[in-house]
Amino acid sequence: MFFFSKNKPVLKDLIPEGHVDIHSHLLTGIDDGARTFEDTLRLTQALQGFGVTHFITTPHIREHVWENTREGIVSKKTETILQFEKNNIKIPFHAAAEYFMDDQFVRLFESHDLLTLKDNYVLVEMSYINAPIQLYSILFDLQLAGYIPVLAHPERYLFYHNNFNEYAKLKRAGCLFQLNLLSVVGYYGAQIAKVAEQLLAKGMYAYVGSDVHHDNHIAAFEQKVTLKDVTPLKEAIANNQFFKTK
Repeated sequence: MFFFSKNKPVLKDLIPEGHVDIHSHLLTGIDDGARTFEDTLRLTQALQGFGVTHFITTPHIREHVWENTREGIVSKKTETILQFEKNNIKIPFHAAAEYFMDDQFVRLFESHDLLTLKDNYVLVEMSYINAPIQLYSILFDLQLAGYIPVLAHPERYLFYHNNFNEYAKLKRAGCLFQLNLLSVVGYYGAQIAKVAEQLLAKGMYAYVGSDVHHDNHIAAFEQKVTLKDVTPLKEAIANNQFFKTK
């Protein structure tokens, strides 16, 4: 047991040069991520050190919690790029959003263009306590509106852990799955790491994301993965090249 643990790779060493990170909270002061531009700069440079060269940052949009708008996020992204340039940093830095699936989200995609990861791919999440009653209606209507849902960190929804059929149902409903990379080092707990490994083994993840908010997340990239087989993880990481832009 000790032998196998000792020889497992460190997470940061699995990130290839040229990686595209599609889930992070790097914009300053608009959600529970970076609070100051110094935070934004430090977190971005740390991710660059792991091999990330393209960024699609995804601030939360959630009614009554994070009242962000498309216009506000785009403005903050533009401001951030200008600040980067003042610090002699020029990188592909785009902004989408992590949309909470609720009634407000339905109103948004029915009447406004969403901030997408690329083309019509939109990052979505739900409560960690329970799925919305109207979940499958939302997913159906979202796709009817022309979008492809990318579900953030499905391994973290504890209410699905005892019923893996629900994961298969989500896939059949058109959801693509995005793994939080820190799940595979046990950052969110052993049970979530176990579920992430099971979903990886079943080939259910399309993409990965750092979901970096703060320095503790960065530090966790120095930990070893808990996986017995890292091949499915490497494949999911490689899939992120789909989102590379100039």
